[in-house]
Amino acid sequence: MSHLSIPISFEFFPPKTQAGQDKLLGVRDQLAKAQPDFFSVTYGAGGSTQDGTLQTVLALRESGVDAAPHMSCIGASREELRSLLNTYKENNIKRLVALRGDLPSGMGMGGELRFANELVSFIREEFGQDFIIEVAAYPEAHPQAPSFEADLENFVRKCQAGADSAITQYFFNADAYFYFMDRVRALGVDIPVIPGIMPITNYTKLARFSDACGAEIPRYIRKQLEAYGDDSESIQQFGEEVISRLCQQLLDGGAPGIHFYTLNQAAPSLNILNNLR
Repeated sequence: MSHLSIPISFEFFPPKTQAGQDKLLGVRDQLAKAQPDFFSVTYGAGGSTQDGTLQTVLALRESGVDAAPHMSCIGASREELRSLLNTYKENNIKRLVALRGDLPSGMGMGGELRFANELVSFIREEFGQDFIIEVAAYPEAHPQAPSFEADLENFVRKCQAGADSAITQYFFNADAYFYFMDRVRALGVDIPVIPGIMPITNYTKLARFSDACGAEIPRYIRKQLEAYGDDSESIQQFGEEVISRLCQQLLDGGAPGIHFYTLNQAAPSLNILNNLR
């Protein structure tokens, strides 16, 4: 348990270069000092970096912190999924983040399982309680969801299929999270839903990410970041202040933990954590 007395976790992506790999180990060691519950590791569309994901999980785990691979069902057969799960089990991996996953460009739906709830059911049927299963939640609705209601129903299905807890897509508006929680609690969901938090360090990147994943950047944040132009120090200072305040609001309102999207950097998340202490 972190010094904050609430669970925290950090997300990484598999580095593509040796330099990235070396940097990752340094970041891992810095973040491990914050005593997170676990690290998580993403993978590419269609599982294109699945090997990189496993290698990164094993490297992160050397710090003594549990590490969880992201696992997607798009484009994979049951046999492939079973084989991957067996590999994870052999490596004593206890926690998974189960997702539908993004379609690689130019690929049809592919795969025998089409949705994350089917993946969760499959893992439970084949492996019982061998894994702690995290699923994704979208307080502002999944960008491809036909409606907010449909997205809520989809989330409930994942929970009913056997998820242990959920991590949200990042967001900048605490009310979106609290409203989502009121709605899913009313639908009978009682698992912890951990807010996913994206530190703000670079406006161009943030705007691109946010447009792609449907995360709303409030106008005052957009305007202030635009005003700073290329002044990266001011952007980071402002970003740290805004995100620290968001985290405090979430914790004060009863959020059960915080999951940081680190983009393989240590300082932004650690600065926010220090502010919360």
